[in-house]
Amino acid sequence: MKVASIVRAMQRRRAEGGHLAYRLIHTGQHYDARMSGDFFAQLGIPEPDVNLLAGSGTQAEQTAAIMTGYEKLLMQAPGRLCLVVGDVTSTMACAIAAQKLKVPVAHVEAGIRSGDWTMPEEINRRVTDAITNWFFTTSAGAGDNLRHAGIEDERIFFVGNTMIDTLLANLDRLRSPPFWSELGLSPGSYFVMTLHRPSNVDEAACLERLLKSIGACARGLPVIFPVHPRTARTLRNTSGLPGSICFVEPQPYLEFNHLVRHARAVITDSGGVSEEATVMDVPCMTLRHRTERPETVSIGTNEVVGTDAAALREAFERLFAGQWKRGKIPDKWDGRTGERIVTALEELLPA
Repeated sequence: MKVASIVRAMQRRRAEGGHLAYRLIHTGQHYDARMSGDFFAQLGIPEPDVNLLAGSGTQAEQTAAIMTGYEKLLMQAPGRLCLVVGDVTSTMACAIAAQKLKVPVAHVEAGIRSGDWTMPEEINRRVTDAITNWFFTTSAGAGDNLRHAGIEDERIFFVGNTMIDTLLANLDRLRSPPFWSELGLSPGSYFVMTLHRPSNVDEAACLERLLKSIGACARGLPVIFPVHPRTARTLRNTSGLPGSICFVEPQPYLEFNHLVRHARAVITDSGGVSEEATVMDVPCMTLRHRTERPETVSIGTNEVVGTDAAALREAFERLFAGQWKRGKIPDKWDGRTGERIVTALEELLPA
């Protein structure tokens, strides 16, 4: 979702005579077709030029496999720049491998911070930014974070949000999942939930308590829960879960965002989902104590409610009472971020 608009902008510039070429590297960190392949097909992203097939494993095992594969590729066929997106293990691992071989790094979604060092993503983004040459940010606040760390203004580019580029480009293509009619869903008659943070899903007792709290607060409305593979492993050890929670497979991009767009509200621990909900003006409850996307709270429809049962109940009561805040779309989340990135890259990497 984050690279699609950059690829399209690169292709358009090449057709217009632009001098930059690219190759698309898929590390294989997300190897399940439902978490990866379906997205390439639905978003019209070309097949990767290279797939490193890193696969699963511990954090260290994945990092090592990605670094080893990417280092070998760069030694065989160097590039002028390594462009990484987001804050996953691949982001950090490729940035390290590139810098070790003196290939400069540009980071898309640079500067975002949660301050929560228990999140692997927080470590990934901080390490990546510590060795990045050029920073593409989604918000003014992310730029401020970088400046506070000593990064010079001329290395920071406030471009907007590529994931929102992708959402806006596909709003007219969203489609209901096959179970829409089977479950009797209609706009505003259900909730959507996603959970995958280790603190929420790795312990069965914690996950069970959270799901029971949400089921009790939903007033009988179905809660559609596309289950992340990480979460599915823990669910095997839970019991007595509310019947209103509908467990479904991970959804392709178009189907998932159709669910979000028409939901009564979204319940999530994903920063990206809170961004999409903000743009679609859907109430969003983030089941964490901090977020690296503060603009979704200060400007958008998101609220960080934590995981306490009383706090969840209060949030649902405000929602059902029609007292949820209305949001606005943050600056430069306008569908043109990919274009801004490519324009900047052409200046940074002259012919």
